Amino acid sequence: MKHYHLTYALGWLTSLATLAQTPKRPMTNPNLLDEKVTDHKIVVYQLLPRLFGNLNATNRFYGTAAENGVGKLNDINELALGELKKLGVTHVWYTGVIEHATMTDHAAYGIAPDDADVVKGRAGSPYAIKDYYDVAPDLAVDVPNRREEFAALVRRTHAQGLKVIIDFVPNHVARAYRSDAKPAGVVDLGQQDDPTVAFSPRNNFYYLPGTSFQVPREYQLPPGVQVPSKDGHFAETPAKATGNDQFTPAPGVNEWFETVKLNYGVDYQNNRTKHFTNPLPDTWHKMFDILRYWAAQGVDGFRCDMAEMVPVEFWAWAIIRLKQEYPNLVFIAEIYNPNEYRNYLETGHFDYLYDKVGLYDTLKAVIQGRAGAGDIAPNWRHLQGINSRMLRFLENHDEQRLASPYFAGRAEKGIPLMTVTATLNSGPVMVYFGQEVGEPGAGAEGFAGDDGRTTIFDYWGVPEHQKWLNGGRFDGGGLSPAQRELRDWYGRLLNLCRKSEAIRKGGLYELHQANVAANSQGYHTRHAYAYLRFTAKEKLLIVVNFGETAQALRLKIPVEAFDAAGLPSYKKYRFTELLAAQPEAPLTILASEAAKTHAPESGLAIELPPWGAKIYRIEATK
Repeated sequence: MKHYHLTYALGWLTSLATLAQTPKRPMTNPNLLDEKVTDHKIVVYQLLPRLFGNLNATNRFYGTAAENGVGKLNDINELALGELKKLGVTHVWYTGVIEHATMTDHAAYGIAPDDADVVKGRAGSPYAIKDYYDVAPDLAVDVPNRREEFAALVRRTHAQGLKVIIDFVPNHVARAYRSDAKPAGVVDLGQQDDPTVAFSPRNNFYYLPGTSFQVPREYQLPPGVQVPSKDGHFAETPAKATGNDQFTPAPGVNEWFETVKLNYGVDYQNNRTKHFTNPLPDTWHKMFDILRYWAAQGVDGFRCDMAEMVPVEFWAWAIIRLKQEYPNLVFIAEIYNPNEYRNYLETGHFDYLYDKVGLYDTLKAVIQGRAGAGDIAPNWRHLQGINSRMLRFLENHDEQRLASPYFAGRAEKGIPLMTVTATLNSGPVMVYFGQEVGEPGAGAEGFAGDDGRTTIFDYWGVPEHQKWLNGGRFDGGGLSPAQRELRDWYGRLLNLCRKSEAIRKGGLYELHQANVAANSQGYHTRHAYAYLRFTAKEKLLIVVNFGETAQALRLKIPVEAFDAAGLPSYKKYRFTELLAAQPEAPLTILASEAAKTHAPESGLAIELPPWGAKIYRIEATK
């Protein structure tokens, strides 16, 4: 849920400083990373059904669902899923499936309307959950049949050989949470709370006795936008603590004021004392039952929102129990504190964690000229032993679009960034819908304003993505030649990641420092980055150019690198490029020539276009 409101946001320099404090194993060779990993290179494609299938191009500021349109679960048909499979995707993360608060009135279907004073945007935040057991009515063609429409989507996804991931939002709920779809025997969150006490491990919420909630005065709808329930008042007495740990009845407009914090037995106002035994906190049981409910619906995994705001003890208890029944479930933690990474992996039993404050922040700084390629290495060095457990990405619903002026400004500048993101380590990689066609997230859609992101709060048509939709044909018929070329490139990269043994589970040898030290001809110290990925059966060389000018460089591959990759240094090798749309003539060189560190004109001759990337398969010649 981080988005631009997150008070935990870290700058790039802070990220590196924090990573430097992260416990790590000693390295005998600072350029070599050779971890034991499981062969599990998954490719996640994140999409919001509300936006993904929407063909309406009206895009009126703060427009209603009727004006701007809304995508449906049924829009994600066999054809669409087949195209995602061809792109190289293995898992689809459906964001915003569970019912959340919205300004749209669904009272005709027996769903209580929400108060607009505690809803962000016309459509509402997918992270202000209103009913953990229900599907968002906006996403259904036939609203009373919405849960079956989701079940059908799960079946279609599985039929294409893809896995289903949905959000689990464990830390907070909408201020007006009330489940009307809960199974028989389930007691609603807060239903049996004692609101006269600030804290009790038997309560599901935190209370502020003697106070009433106050809507932020700054939260006003734009002129001309009228919603009857937006009157500056929301009845909540006593006030509850706000989702991002604000224990005040009057949270600010930049806080998560539309949500309330869930109580897992941590008394935040008394030195964060933990009350986890005799008995377990009631919230633990309720949230476990919710996870189990969705697993039973065929969901294959959960992206757990702001997982570090929930005590690791809960995850340790819940994930192990759930995997006893559903052993193949995948748990991904949204987490931003590197000092807690190993705790949430080893104690909490998460499968994967976000790598945002490390590689993402560094690559963003590199393409913006605030850092150089040499700043990449600290990320994988400080994550020794867990690199393959980190989910890498360049876009998601929280982050600014690559093609936006807030990030890279041009979609093609993401090519070297995405190459490194996808191939530097063996962990999973993620793409956000529209990224592969250069969607810039331009314009002010509604609540979020013009911030370089695709809105998660409003009804909207995503323009460049809609060109790929092409009226529901999912064939890219509206894309420009450059966009088609970019999407084809993403497909080649992601499929290579999925199929390549070296990328899925190989070792890493970085070549950057050796080329900087050797003053290699044409090797730009801030813009060039190179490394080997290797197993006993497959050897790859990855070289990228973060700069806006072409590079003709002489790449050095030291003897130590050949040895680490299992390549005898007395042989001659052929380098065959794997990413190009059209085959390129292979390069050949004696290992001894590539390893000459004191001869700037020696080395492997490689030409890289502006913002270019190449991946070579290395094979001994006969």
